[in-house]
Amino acid sequence: MSTGPRQEPEIVTFGCRLNAFESEVIRDCASDRGNAIIFNTCAVTAEAERQARQAIRKARRANPGAEIIVTGCAAQVNAAAFAAMPEVDRVLGNAEKLRPESYISNMRVQVGDIMQAREVAGHLIEGFDGRARAFVQVQQGCDHRCTFCIIPFGRGNSRSVPIGEIVTQVRQLVENGYREIVLTGVDITSYGTDLPGRPALGQMARRLLQQVPELPRLRISSIDCIEIDSDLLRLIESEPRLMPHFHLSLQSGDDMILKRMKRRHGRDAAIAICERIRAARPDVVLGADLIAGFPTETDDMFRRTYDLIAECGLTWLHVFPYSARPGTPAARMPQVDMTVRRERARQLREAGDAAVARFLDGRIGRDASVLVEQDGIGRTEHYAPIVCESGLPNGSMAVVRVTGRDGAQLTGRLAA
Repeated sequence: MSTGPRQEPEIVTFGCRLNAFESEVIRDCASDRGNAIIFNTCAVTAEAERQARQAIRKARRANPGAEIIVTGCAAQVNAAAFAAMPEVDRVLGNAEKLRPESYISNMRVQVGDIMQAREVAGHLIEGFDGRARAFVQVQQGCDHRCTFCIIPFGRGNSRSVPIGEIVTQVRQLVENGYREIVLTGVDITSYGTDLPGRPALGQMARRLLQQVPELPRLRISSIDCIEIDSDLLRLIESEPRLMPHFHLSLQSGDDMILKRMKRRHGRDAAIAICERIRAARPDVVLGADLIAGFPTETDDMFRRTYDLIAECGLTWLHVFPYSARPGTPAARMPQVDMTVRRERARQLREAGDAAVARFLDGRIGRDASVLVEQDGIGRTEHYAPIVCESGLPNGSMAVVRVTGRDGAQLTGRLAA
């Protein structure tokens, strides 16, 4: 007798692209937990953890009979707090969430020492639920200890995926119709330091493009400006399939704040790498992570961060008002008033919005290569959102003439 299609668990993903990749691994590992809601959490800020708790409580009220499983970085670093929530049935660490046996064990809390983890997610996934682009994990963990960041304690030390495994995964996804691959990890510019021969990110990306010539578009997620290698710069200059959009982990434009953050670059180095990238690829668009109101930040220090937006020619900004994480050195430093943090974040976002508007206005009248994501809305090679003519199928690529700007997105029609 047929029992009908198998019900899959509902997966709620917070945070980074690496979590998006791992949620698809979880979907496979927990495929027989049809009555489960799995929260793959983020711990990058205290607010991210608060939002996860709120979502868990809401899900329990709406689904009183469901099994609620909590995993991800917030569960890894704060397992006891999630285990104490009456709404939660099971808590899994970041290593345990990638193992099928974790979902059938009788243990309610399975969170090991992430610093002992040596493996990466060696799972071959076929696609991403509801997405036109695919994320591929190339690296996991972080060896650095920025004073504001809890993520190394949620992800463990840096470890890399061998190039052969990356090629196999990308080929599978391209065969399944994906036209754009995003390489992702926690600190991907540290790629290869633990592999034989120590192949850097640029060498790995070059070999990937050589071995998967049918891949139309390759994109790289957030990179550390101080670790950009010469191979990557040459690839930026010479490879049109590498998208001309790079997101930099800058955090601040003030040298003293960068030192107190325990970053490994200074203001001048950030400006210099942006100039080198733009010299290699004049049409490039740059984004950055910026933190507003880091402990001890004065008005003058903040102004140097604000000015960095113009000096580096930044467009797509991820702005965070500083959020103190217990257990990090920055949480013990003299704190900036929260009202000041929020106001500084507002000013940075406002400058970012103006930069986006200028960039988008500059694309009007030009042709763009667009990956259609959903209902005629897609992304150009510069990661600009664009509304295209209806009728273009999801996941397809098209050359589109940009006809205008509607707020923070472009409008366009098929090029003649």
